[in-house]
Amino acid sequence: MEERKKIIVICGPTASGKTGLSLVLAQKFGGEIISADSMQVYKNLDVGTAKATKEEQAAAKHHLVDFLDPSQPYNVEIFTRLAKEKIEEISSRGSIPLIVGGTGLYIESLVNGITFTEQNSDKTVRKQLEQQLEENGKEWLHAQLVLIDPQYAATVHPNNAVRVMRALEIYHTTGVTMSQQIAASKPKEKPYDVLFLATGFADRAKLYENIDRRVDVMVQLGVLKEAEYVYKNKDSFVNSAAAIGYKEFFPYFDGEQTLCECIDTLKKSSRHYAKRQLTWFNRMEDINWLFVDGEEDYKAKAVHLAEDFLKDN
Repeated sequence: MEERKKIIVICGPTASGKTGLSLVLAQKFGGEIISADSMQVYKNLDVGTAKATKEEQAAAKHHLVDFLDPSQPYNVEIFTRLAKEKIEEISSRGSIPLIVGGTGLYIESLVNGITFTEQNSDKTVRKQLEQQLEENGKEWLHAQLVLIDPQYAATVHPNNAVRVMRALEIYHTTGVTMSQQIAASKPKEKPYDVLFLATGFADRAKLYENIDRRVDVMVQLGVLKEAEYVYKNKDSFVNSAAAIGYKEFFPYFDGEQTLCECIDTLKKSSRHYAKRQLTWFNRMEDINWLFVDGEEDYKAKAVHLAEDFLKDN
């Protein structure tokens, strides 16, 4: 039996230091970074997605970043397929794949070896769902998913109508929930030997303060310009138009809210998202939490854990 490839996963909530830690480990161990983020794949959307800067990307080789037009789809099926290819490619060079990001569904699907079979779309069901969305709104549609599949619904924001409708469409077409489909597609043995490192704050209030500061910096760096770009193309930029970081500014462009109100909404949305991320990662097994505000140097601890993990390589 072929020995499982070793990968290091760096996960955690937004604004918790994942990028900085990934660069330390990449440079220390000759690693290459594979982004496990659902939005950083899109070109020209840098600030609102907290994409690694050009300097950071030059410090270590990055994959699955900045390669798609915002009008193109990106989902967990596409991510897992491309990430598997990148892991093979990086490992063949004798380098260590570092999976870095905060999209829990992407990370868990990859490390568990979940395979997504292509589902045929039912146009009649899809049309009915689109009509329900138009008549009742995103919150109502998400509530229908909660009734059918509360486990999966907890991973999807009500604003992400694309994922909500897809899950409902699969259920109404096949009678199988998305959670059941994911569980059924797990292999008996996991495909990788994984070291899980999760960045966070022991004091939740400090994480929220960090998120608020990050939003203020994003505004200074020009997130409003990116948000306007998404707003003007929201019908074709389906994923980014539903993303935290852009949709919060739409009421400003519609003349319904002030810029300050929209910034406050973005801070609140980001804090709520971080809370959902923490819930997701806390239930995953074998997580090594590294606290930025802890007494121990979290980067030094990560290096030590990685050294132990890789010593047999």
